[in-house]
Amino acid sequence: MDQALIRAGRALRLVVLLVLALLFLIPFYLLLRNGLATEADITAPDWTFFPRSLRWDNIGELFADPNLPMARALLNSTVIAVATTLGTLLLASLAGYGLARIPYRHANAVFYAILGTLMVPAAVTFVPSFVLVSSLGWISTLRGLIIPTLFSAFACFVFRQYFVGFPRELEDAARVDGLGYWRTYWRVVVPNSRPVFAAVGTIVFIGAWNAFLWPLVIGQDREAWTVQVALSTFTTAQNVNLHELFLAAAVSILPLILVFFLLQRYIVAGVERTGIDD
Repeated sequence: MDQALIRAGRALRLVVLLVLALLFLIPFYLLLRNGLATEADITAPDWTFFPRSLRWDNIGELFADPNLPMARALLNSTVIAVATTLGTLLLASLAGYGLARIPYRHANAVFYAILGTLMVPAAVTFVPSFVLVSSLGWISTLRGLIIPTLFSAFACFVFRQYFVGFPRELEDAARVDGLGYWRTYWRVVVPNSRPVFAAVGTIVFIGAWNAFLWPLVIGQDREAWTVQVALSTFTTAQNVNLHELFLAAAVSILPLILVFFLLQRYIVAGVERTGIDD
């Protein structure tokens, strides 16, 4: 009887998970279905699971649209997201390692000051940041889109928590071999911290790719548009090309899906090792 209840419970959980998975996939199905359909199929009163014909040439039409620099926007978003991720990982990991390992009597005060910045709303620093970027002449440049967003207090916090629990024996062995803090960090700590680097990198990459307000204000030139800014032009257009809208949204999330599936196993492992729950 107990075995029957256990099997029934497992079957019920499997059914629930299957239903939730299908519900989660509905938006992706709609993006692909409508992106490869005609305007008539999208607006037809009778719904069909698949359009009458799949219009693969819609992809070429999307990238050939003179009003929507989709290829340039994808390139800009890729450069910004990759540069922001690499810069944040370098700066935040160095700060976290220094706060966790380098003796300094004000280390805790600096750490709490960094945490305090997490409580400051982004709207408070938005205007001063814009004025600074504008005074430097970085409007509509990659420098203006990347450099002000490089340091992340959250990433610094995660790295610091992780390095506090990092095995000191490995660092002691490195110092016996004559390595200083920098070479210990680069040769010992980084190679043994790949899960937390991958986890933080994934979060930062997704945030940089999905950023909208800062790229909208700074990227005023069409050549500096990101994917999110390019997508926003559909909401302001007088005549919306529906299949282009759905297809552009589908194309814009492909890099995120790829990055997530490649690094998803590191996300859980990295967060578990940070010691945030301690």
